[in-house]
Amino acid sequence: MVDASALLAYLHDEPGGSRVGDCLDGALMSSVNLCEVLQKAKQFGADTTGLDEDLTELGIRIEPFSTQQALIAADLWQTTRACGLSLADRACLALATEHEAPVLTADRAWGALELPVIVEVIR
Repeated sequence: MVDASALLAYLHDEPGGSRVGDCLDGALMSSVNLCEVLQKAKQFGADTTGLDEDLTELGIRIEPFSTQQALIAADLWQTTRACGLSLADRACLALATEHEAPVLTADRAWGALELPVIVEVIR
């Protein structure tokens, strides 16, 4: 499972990005986190045409945000609000919870939380 922050670290060759690169083939990502990546790219003037296909070529499978994930994300709000996790963060965690999969993130705040999944902070 790849959070937007981890994927962005990989795409921008930031610290921890190589760890993410090792895990991309077969990784899952929420469509909500894809939105985050696209938004960040547009913010910096990047051409996002074909980015979803590029991610597929890297081996990332984009999963639509489901009703079940919405319920899980809503349940996570109480636990995560003190650390400021966003809806997109909770969408990632919900998908990971649903698949019982570990998550890669660059967001250090996740490491301080009691979460229902294993979280690996990449830096």
